[in-house]
Amino acid sequence: MKTALIASLSMLLLGCTGLPEKVTPVKNFELQKYLGTWYEIARLDHSFERGMSQVSAEYSLRDDGGVAVKNRGYLAAKDRWKEATGKAYFVGEPDVGHLKVSFFGPFYGTYAIAELKDYEYALVSGPDLSYLWLLSRTRQPDPAIIEQLVAKAAALGFDTDALIYVDQQQADTATAAN
Repeated sequence: MKTALIASLSMLLLGCTGLPEKVTPVKNFELQKYLGTWYEIARLDHSFERGMSQVSAEYSLRDDGGVAVKNRGYLAAKDRWKEATGKAYFVGEPDVGHLKVSFFGPFYGTYAIAELKDYEYALVSGPDLSYLWLLSRTRQPDPAIIEQLVAKAAALGFDTDALIYVDQQQADTATAAN
């Protein structure tokens, strides 16, 4: 009974770091080049980001070798910033863009970099086809590259018609409180 329980819990936790069928994380990944600020250009809808604009993610090294994650977005309806901090670790080898990320205790989810263009643009997947983010180093990305990333996401099976394009326009006018 104890072995079955441990096996079930292991499968549950490992299942959270799985990949959608067609998603292959990038190889020859260099974490040092990926660190820093990324802006969310588009995403599939989720309750934890609903209504947010000016969304960004800041990645930095942790003392334990992992990655510190700070996500931030503006909730115009509440006139305040919302922030979440977490941690991420490689699922396998550190030269493969497949990490597990946690914002809530021991529970981890997939962070798989499915496409990376010159460390300026990234297509990131979660554990299934309902999690997708298009990221850029700039708030105003090249539309042609975003179009390429959307086409790649569609080819991987994501519902790109449901993408929410994030408003990054009002970054200087929102209050910095919270």
